Formats: sequence, C-alpha cells, structure tokens
Amino acid sequence: MVSWLDIDTDGAPQVALIDATLEGLDEAGLRTRARDLGTAVGAGAVSRSYCHPYALVAWHAGPIGVDVERVVACPDEFGPSISTPAERAAGRWTTDDEIVSLWSSKEALSKALGDALDYDPRRLESPAGWPDGISGPWRAATLRLPDGYCGWVCWRARSDRDSPLD
Repeated sequence: MVSWLDIDTDGAPQVALIDATLEGLDEAGLRTRARDLGTAVGAGAVSRSYCHPYALVAWHAGPIGVDVERVVACPDEFGPSISTPAERAAGRWTTDDEIVSLWSSKEALSKALGDALDYDPRRLESPAGWPDGISGPWRAATLRLPDGYCGWVCWRARSDRDSPLD
C-alpha cells in the first residue's frame, strides 16, 4: 500500500511511503515495488530509500534525495563520527532518535547532491541544522513515518532563472 506524505512547503517534491507488511512483500519485493513506482512517475528526478518493511520514493523536477532509517541504539562514538566540528560543538544531537535523524538528513542531502558515497558526513553540514529547512537553493524536510523510523527529503528548489523544464 502506498501512502502519500504531506510536505507543507511550496514547490515540495512528492514522496510516497510503501509499507511491505500491507502488501505482503519481502525485502526483494519491496525494492521491486519501489523501483516500479519510481519508473511509473516518469518525468523528473527520482530517489528511493529502503529500510524493510518500508520504502520511500520521492520525485521532483530537479535534484532530490530521500532516506528512511530505523531508530536503533547508537554506540557513543557514532554521533561524533558523523558530525562536523560545528555540529559536535552545538551538542544538539544526543539521543538515539536525534542521531539517527542527523544521519538520515545527511544521507538524503548527499543523494540529492549526486552520489551519497562521494560525501563524508564529517564534512557535510546536516539539513537538520538549517533554519526553516533552507540553505541557499536547497530545501529539506523531516518526514512523518511510523514509530521507530525517521526519514528526510532534500531537494533543490526551483528559481526564477530555472527553465520550465528544469
């Protein structure tokens, strides 16, 4: 079953949550279902993320990234290992759900920027710290997901200079 997630921002991307338990899908089936949905939307950029039993599929006219994570107990060293010096100094991300959310926001942003493997989380400022979810042309939003999961979507906002096809 697909649920549409509401992002209360003008020009926000479309984001769908797939629940494998409602569709009787195993992990491979969930991935296939998400790829099929991404293909069905057609135009624009598509991003997918999986954390069985959930998948997120997001699409937008321009660059986009999405991530879903299960909230788990984090070792003490995990938060500092994914934080920039400024994020460590701010000390805002201390609980397991905050640390997992910090990671998820960086994953979504790195996907939107291109290839998530190209970005070191210790050098990538998290969208979780952006005022009002805005940094230059970039936008970010947390996603309302079932208990025990967190997710983020990041996208490049359209500007007046963008062509109608961007």
